[in-house]
Parts: sequence; structure tokens; C-alpha cells
Amino acid sequence: MSATGFPALVLFDLDGTLLDSAPDFVATIDVLRAQRGEAPIAADQLRPHVSRGARAMLAAAFPRLDQAAREALVPPFLAIYREQLARHGAPFEGVEALLAAIEGSGSRWGIVTNKPEALARALLPLLGWQARCAVLVGGDTLALRKPDPLPLLHAAQALGVAPGDCAYVGDDERDIIAARAAGMPSVVALWGYRPEHDDPATWQGDALVASAHALIDPAAWPRPR
Repeated sequence: MSATGFPALVLFDLDGTLLDSAPDFVATIDVLRAQRGEAPIAADQLRPHVSRGARAMLAAAFPRLDQAAREALVPPFLAIYREQLARHGAPFEGVEALLAAIEGSGSRWGIVTNKPEALARALLPLLGWQARCAVLVGGDTLALRKPDPLPLLHAAQALGVAPGDCAYVGDDERDIIAARAAGMPSVVALWGYRPEHDDPATWQGDALVASAHALIDPAAWPRPR
């Protein structure tokens, strides 16, 4: 922990945790649907699947297609999404204040996401985060991705911070599984994306937090392992 009570290094998931990117993904899916002569998708239909990645979103948007047909849509999905980056979405309420509080405490923050690294890096300057994010690990940076703990351990090692002195914040159960396996305290971001049947109380996170604003209070953070 820093002298002010924040973890020495806070690692965040990206989509559904730091960034409300669902509007960008809705715009992406709408382009694909229009190309196939289909009507725009309802945002509420897609939003719960955003944290699960491109394939989950394509399954929700094109349920009548078989897996092979949806797989063929992954490259055009990613190409269209690159054009929509940060055009419609924005950081969740309270995120900018939280990042500033972490920085002001002398702690550092970074991103560990399953989004392809190139797309995640392209987002940083659009959000003004390129000089502030201390480490970024994407879903294709390493041989394994979340829920494997390797990306979290890699991020901590890159900055010379022991896993137990970090914290990982995410809105998906895979985030919490990865943090637990890495020996990092975990925070469940209840403001993020998840299907109705998911119960975050069963994920065994160390803290469940309703808003990014709440994490500005150092007392809200789980203690080091």
C-alpha cells in the first residue's frame, strides 16, 4: 500500500470497468448488421456481452448464424471497431477522478485487458491516458490471457511490484479468477457489464464496489494479501 492507503499498483480491466465502450460496440455491430440487411441492434441486447469479447457480442447480434459464420465476422468486426474507437463511448462516471486520486497518492495504475493490445493502445491517446497508464497488457500480448493469471503477473513484474501489493479491478468473473490465481486482491466493478444470470457475489472477489467514485476512498480497497 502507498502511504495514503491506495495499493502501490492498481490494475484495471478496460471495457466495462474503466471505459463504457458499449456504445462503440453497438455502432460496430450496426454496421455489420446493415451490411447483412438487418436492423440496428438494441443497446440493451448487446451491452451485457461486451466484457466477454468480440465472439460473445457476435453471438448475441447474430444468433441465427453458426459458429463458423460468426468466426468469419471477427476480422471485419475488429476493423470496423477500430474506426469507432472512443467515438461514442467514454470513461465511466467517476473513473477520471479515481485515476487522479491514485496518481495523487503516489501509486500507479495500468490496464490488463483481453482486448487486442493494438486496439487498447490506440485508445489511450484518444482518452488522454497514454502518458498516465504505467503498463498495458492486451489479450494477445502473451501466450495466455485472462482468466489465466499470467497477464496480471506480467504487469506487476514489469513495474517491480509484488502481486500482493497490487489490486485488480474488473467487471467479469474471469477478472476475479485471474486476480485470485495471481495472489492479487480483487475488486468487483458492479457498474460494469454482465448477463442477468451472473451473480457477482459468488465470484469470491475481495471487495464489491458499486461505483468508481467509491474507490476514491482508500478504505474501500481490500488489504494486501
